[in-house]
Amino acid sequence: QLKTGDKVYFEEKKGKVYIANASQIALANAQNQMQGEAEKAGFQTEEDVVAYIKELRKTR
Repeated sequence: QLKTGDKVYFEEKKGKVYIANASQIALANAQNQMQGEAEKAGFQTEEDVVAYIKELRKTR
């Protein structure tokens, strides 16, 4: 859903033009690109990620 002030994204498919919220499109693209990367990095659970972040913060 678009609101006043939103940046818009125009996409043409099969002769039809679609208008979408650009931020939502960008977020969806980022999520798609990150799919499976946590598992590749060795994270199995959300707790693994939290523990990793806590370790990073200790080293600062």
